[in-house]
Amino acid sequence: MQWRSIVVGLVVLRLTLSCVLWLAFGLGPNVSWGFNFPLNFNLHRIELFKEQDGATETVNSWSQRIHEHRDAQRKTSCASKDDSPTKTKSYLSLFEGERDEYDKRYSSFPDKLKTKMKGMAKDMFYFGYDNYMKYAFPEDELNPIDCEGRGPDVINPSNININDVLGNYSLTLIDTLDTLLVLGNVSEFHRAVKLVIDTVSFDKDSTVQVFEANIRILGSLISAHILLTDPKHPFGDVGLEDYDNELLHLAHDLAVRLLPAFENTGTGIPYPRVNLKSGVPPDSINETCTAGAGSLLVEFGILSRLIGDSTFEWVARRAVRALWNLRSNETGLLGNVVNIQTGQWVGKQSGLGAGMDSFYEYLLKSYILFGEKEDYWMFQASYESIQNHLRRGRESCNEGEGDPPLYVNVNMFNGRIMNTWIDSLQAFFPGLLVLNGDVEEAICLHAFYYAIWKRFGALPERYNWQLQAPDVLFYPLRPELVESTYLLYQATKNPFYLHVGMDILESLEKNAKVRCGYATLHHVVDKSKEDRMESFFLSETCKYLYLLFDDENPLHKSENKYIFTTEGHMVPIDERFREKQWSDVFPLEEAAQTIQSPCLVSCERIPEERRYSLPLKSVYMRQIDHMVGLF
Repeated sequence: MQWRSIVVGLVVLRLTLSCVLWLAFGLGPNVSWGFNFPLNFNLHRIELFKEQDGATETVNSWSQRIHEHRDAQRKTSCASKDDSPTKTKSYLSLFEGERDEYDKRYSSFPDKLKTKMKGMAKDMFYFGYDNYMKYAFPEDELNPIDCEGRGPDVINPSNININDVLGNYSLTLIDTLDTLLVLGNVSEFHRAVKLVIDTVSFDKDSTVQVFEANIRILGSLISAHILLTDPKHPFGDVGLEDYDNELLHLAHDLAVRLLPAFENTGTGIPYPRVNLKSGVPPDSINETCTAGAGSLLVEFGILSRLIGDSTFEWVARRAVRALWNLRSNETGLLGNVVNIQTGQWVGKQSGLGAGMDSFYEYLLKSYILFGEKEDYWMFQASYESIQNHLRRGRESCNEGEGDPPLYVNVNMFNGRIMNTWIDSLQAFFPGLLVLNGDVEEAICLHAFYYAIWKRFGALPERYNWQLQAPDVLFYPLRPELVESTYLLYQATKNPFYLHVGMDILESLEKNAKVRCGYATLHHVVDKSKEDRMESFFLSETCKYLYLLFDDENPLHKSENKYIFTTEGHMVPIDERFREKQWSDVFPLEEAAQTIQSPCLVSCERIPEERRYSLPLKSVYMRQIDHMVGLF
């Protein structure tokens, strides 16, 4: 009889524990008794997938699994209990802890510490820049471990990871010009401009990616030219004696060399690469990504309006319209890779990361700069499709039940989820949300990328939110998270974002600094390195970090407003860019006639009482931290 008593006792214990769990969390006997949810997020994050037409569809949200447990328990031995919703705790109670842990860490940022971080960001820039000038110039990039320069891979022309970016035209120096002014170094800015004028030529036998040459080289030359010649620019009179528009002439020369990419295509969408001396290579592929072909309008448009030649804006706008007209009739989404001759989608993935990101960015920024209603009409329609098909999670960022907002990768034709990863380039999107006035949504999404950074001390190139692990492990010093952090701080003035910037600065100092600069992290877990410092580290990452901590920067005090290109180059929002010396390139579609203007950066979106509290409630911050495996 003793064994029967033991069995009965165990059954009673099991039922008692089940009832306790049900009363506390709505969980019952079907719960995994291993309690391994801190590792696998089983209780609130597991998604079930089923295959349909070659795509993977999410059938349960992270939190839906919990509610299914709760519903099932109403038929168990505990079903006789009063199961009124007011009697059961929210599953968010799993993340309720000591609220002060977050408040104490993030709710203030002393001025002395801000000054220290500003100096640290400045030193970071000069450590990279000075060593580039010492060991690498006039080559394109610095190898910071070996302390030597890097140019195109002439031996292996198919090495597009290098050759798409490096054109043997002193890339890092050109890409860095306006950062020198942001740091207040007018004399070095003048010296760098003179070096570019005296030493740079685009008459090179170099095959480069049109997109990279446009955003890194063309955009920087235009920005520096405007800063030299515009009497309203924020840094005072920085004009250079005897300057005769040489940077503008260089920009024009480069743009002319990129124009062959737009010729002989069946759609008007450009080839991805050109040889600066001979045009489109005979063996060029007929496939390009949406971002690469559709993110030329800002730089090409400004150039056209500066020199009074519509050609450059015309070809860039034609490419945007061609891509737009290929969107899905069902979802309104675009894919990520297209055949430029047939208009067929080769890559059907629609998301916010690589291959897509700056297409959306430039629809909004083109409207802000040029005032063309059609640009914003396309942005509005794209944004609606993104919200309808890519967004998962609770409706409100900072209120209610459910999972944190997350934007996933889906099939462009049916909106079904295709994979369970996001990439680091997607961290730009909170910044774009700020520009569009959606500050609350930006706050929540930014917190997700910051949580990943806190876990690894970097953003892995791809992060699998289902597995809570990186899919692609390297981090090439990308600026997107810093950019969004800076824009959110400008919109909210919340000290939380200064803490984020400090975390990023300290991580870079600890994990990426080497003998002559800052190196790409080959592996975000073991922190092994690759001998490369891409130009955007100085052009964007360091620039945004410095501006984040420099409230008194002339850029922030200027009456004239500025916007940053996708490579972080400053251009003014100026009436002269809203005037053109030619008739409309395309007639406006009827729907575009009645659009409303975007709500640009506005601190009024954040109530005054929340300016110095956490931008996101502690329970939601803890939920996101748990979602990426921080505890």
